[in-house]
Amino acid sequence: MSTVTFGRLRAAAKRIQHDALTVYFVARDSNTPIVVRLLALAIAAYAMSPIDLIPDFIPILGYLDDIILVPLGIVLVIKLTPSNVIEASRSKAAKVATKPISHVAAAVVIGTWLLCAAAFGYWVWEYGR
Repeated sequence: MSTVTFGRLRAAAKRIQHDALTVYFVARDSNTPIVVRLLALAIAAYAMSPIDLIPDFIPILGYLDDIILVPLGIVLVIKLTPSNVIEASRSKAAKVATKPISHVAAAVVIGTWLLCAAAFGYWVWEYGR
């Protein structure tokens, strides 16, 4: 893959990440209609969650949800949201995106997911027999 194509893919991924953060702020804005808020919350949670509808290890299909479902959901939320809310949410997302990344917070989130997976595995092991 050429460096130009890789650079374009990286820029597109960064844009989707920024838009997912914008959608999160749309979900938190009280001026957003309740149905759109719920949709925005679901899209933002799915986009930022490490758990996918179709696991990424499945060839081709694994990335389709990330390539198709998330951007379509983001576009739908942006189309249904008032323009003043979108502008305010984009500015909040831009401010948050410039803040440093917390590796401790990432470790806590990963640890929580692993703990939940272990608890579920234990539950299946004990009560699934």
